[in-house]
Amino acid sequence: MENPLLLFPQLNISASKDKSYYKVMKSTIKEEPHKASKPGAKQKRNRLSLLLQKSEFHESDHLAKHGNFTKAASVSPEEAVKWGESFEKLLSEKAGLDAFTKFLKTEFSEENIEFWIACEDYKKSKTAHELLPKARTIYETFIRKDAPKEVNLDFQTKEVTSQNIEQPIITTFDAAQNTVYRLMEQDSYPRFLRSDRYLNLVKGRNPGRPTLRRRSRSFTVNDFQGVRPDFTVW
Repeated sequence: MENPLLLFPQLNISASKDKSYYKVMKSTIKEEPHKASKPGAKQKRNRLSLLLQKSEFHESDHLAKHGNFTKAASVSPEEAVKWGESFEKLLSEKAGLDAFTKFLKTEFSEENIEFWIACEDYKKSKTAHELLPKARTIYETFIRKDAPKEVNLDFQTKEVTSQNIEQPIITTFDAAQNTVYRLMEQDSYPRFLRSDRYLNLVKGRNPGRPTLRRRSRSFTVNDFQGVRPDFTVW
């Protein structure tokens, strides 16, 4: 091998041999980029490791942004167990109402709980002036024929409610609300108690939190078959 100093006279003669050799290699890499672009076995291992670490970082960051870690502790198993005591107990707690609403959405029947909530809000009206616009909104949304979120009411209950809508009072929707309440209590509520969503809460698991697993892989000889070592990167 020829002396690097003869090939590259611009090198500092007073520099150490290590430093001179580094300059020679750096210059060679710049002149022959096609050699450095060939990935060797060591480069492949490093790239795979970086990709796995990057993927894990983004996954944990994604979960943190969506608040899945904080939600896991929002409902204790003891609190979830109490929801099984009665339907009234479930709806009386905000977390229970929220969990039941999400369950109904999976069954495409969330209009029932939304109607019940609207009626509860209606009964909190403090003046008669507030009743008419609220009554109209509830009727147009949940009760009239082909309403966007029409609830399942028997003919008599729907007729009485429709007649009273012209001069609404605080009890205008009581019959309809009670009908929907019994429907949820007898039909949807038992299914909720048997659902994975509820059982996971009782067991202390968060049904909305995906399991975060650390990816790992053991490399074998087969992974590097046909890969020739590139000594220019060492």
